[in-house]
Amino acid sequence: MTSASLSPAATGDAPAGTLDLGIAGMTCASCVGRVERALRKVPGVQDATVNLATERAHIVFDAASGGGMEALARRAVRNAGYEPRSVEEQEAGEEGAQSPWAGFTPVAVGLLLSAPLVLPMLGDLFGLHWMLPAWVQFILATPVQFILGARFYKAGWHAAKALTGNMDLLVAIGTSAGYGLSLWLWATAESTHGAGHTPHLYFEASAVVITLVLLGKWLEARAKRQTTAAIRALHALRPEVAHLLGRDGEVDVPIAEVMAGDRLVVRPGERIPVDGTVVEGHTQVDESMLTGEPLPVARSADGPEGGALTGGSINGDGRIVMQVTAVGGETVLARIIRLVEDAQAAKAPIQRLVDKVSAVFVPVVLAIAIVTLLGWLWTGAGVEAALIHAVAVLVIACPCALGLATPAAIMAGTGVAARHGILIKDAEALETAHRVQTVAFDKTGTLTVGRPRLTAFHVEPGVDEAALLSAVAAVQSGSEHPLARAVVSAAQERGLPVPAPDGVRAVPGRGTEGEVAARSYLVGSLRWMQELGVDLGPLADRAATLQAEGATVSAVAERVAQDP
Repeated sequence: MTSASLSPAATGDAPAGTLDLGIAGMTCASCVGRVERALRKVPGVQDATVNLATERAHIVFDAASGGGMEALARRAVRNAGYEPRSVEEQEAGEEGAQSPWAGFTPVAVGLLLSAPLVLPMLGDLFGLHWMLPAWVQFILATPVQFILGARFYKAGWHAAKALTGNMDLLVAIGTSAGYGLSLWLWATAESTHGAGHTPHLYFEASAVVITLVLLGKWLEARAKRQTTAAIRALHALRPEVAHLLGRDGEVDVPIAEVMAGDRLVVRPGERIPVDGTVVEGHTQVDESMLTGEPLPVARSADGPEGGALTGGSINGDGRIVMQVTAVGGETVLARIIRLVEDAQAAKAPIQRLVDKVSAVFVPVVLAIAIVTLLGWLWTGAGVEAALIHAVAVLVIACPCALGLATPAAIMAGTGVAARHGILIKDAEALETAHRVQTVAFDKTGTLTVGRPRLTAFHVEPGVDEAALLSAVAAVQSGSEHPLARAVVSAAQERGLPVPAPDGVRAVPGRGTEGEVAARSYLVGSLRWMQELGVDLGPLADRAATLQAEGATVSAVAERVAQDP
């Protein structure tokens, strides 16, 4: 179903509804202007914004206008000459076309048919003047013109019926003129120049223009798929199934069936399905997707932050029971996704100027082409020369880049920022960011690479440093905790063995203990060591110094059996 919602107006007016609708078939900013005008004429619509890069329309309408707004909007889009689609259908199509070469077949066919037409032109560089027979050029160019180029005729016809212009209309008129001129020159060659004369034809121009425009559209679609990867990555953070805790125990249910107030079980290593709070258990949660901080944070029912959990974050090594507080579009992750989508779909001030220019661009180009044709005829040039110059105006004056460059740049910028954990409020903020001279950060954790590494390893006098590091790495080899992975990596970089441990047990919020070569080791936080009564001895001052420098300090202790 198409995405729609109702929200009260901030000023206390009647509630306004919003509707997001996918639109297929748009090619340039002129198409955008035509669809926006068609939607704004629908009764009850307060505003409509169409984005060429995302191929979506965002419609704001009066909620009192009734529940048939989606049907009216779809009909308006179809009457304007484009294909309305639901957001779900659009996203499903994008997911099914994730291959880098998706949609390249028409381009490949066009290149294959156009190459023989262009090849004789390369001979001119070496003084060789030859040309394929006219009938061969005709056979090669005709499928490109009327099969691969059919989309331009269809879209151009819809524009002409609406008394507007778009890029497709320019391409259709320009290439048809070149193709028709070639047919006319071929048909009149014998009567004009005598038998056996092969005139210069322009089949290759029309075929190459259509092929290159198709190539450009394929590159644009590929770029759009790449720039929307950030949103797809955010969607991937949400698990499909949740473990619902009911009277019959744990039951796996789809995430869409989870309701506020439900109790869910989250196992070690799983993603938190929705927002909630811990009601049973202790664990550590990786919230780097939200905060950028690389280190997990402790979460428990009696924790300092009330055990708050955010959907999409990763549970650590503790099994917990959580109570759901928000689902669906009310979760933090859903709001983040919506913020990125709104920023990518928004129009920057410069883009509004582009839309105004594009609205009159095509009619002006058509007028210039006609003036060019008449001007060359008036100066005494032949029909062939006049047509060639007029066609050049039509083919070169392509408004596609004008209408697509700005939204594509916005999508690319917001997408890259989202992948690095930076959320941009709207397109206007992105446009004015170039005036920023100073940036202040409230913490340093978000500026790190997110991968801790072992920077110092100190042992008491007389202790074999290499052997102890090997044992510590062995105890932590089965943990996915970032600090544990840093210790294991440090041991591997030094070429130390990492033997298999025995009896490893994780203590949530504290550390890990296990046996290596019949010796029992504890690896964990200084607070845990204090709770166990471990005396750090001469290493206490060094640990305090490292903490003052901003390092995360862990301690290693050996559990020694007491004599009876």
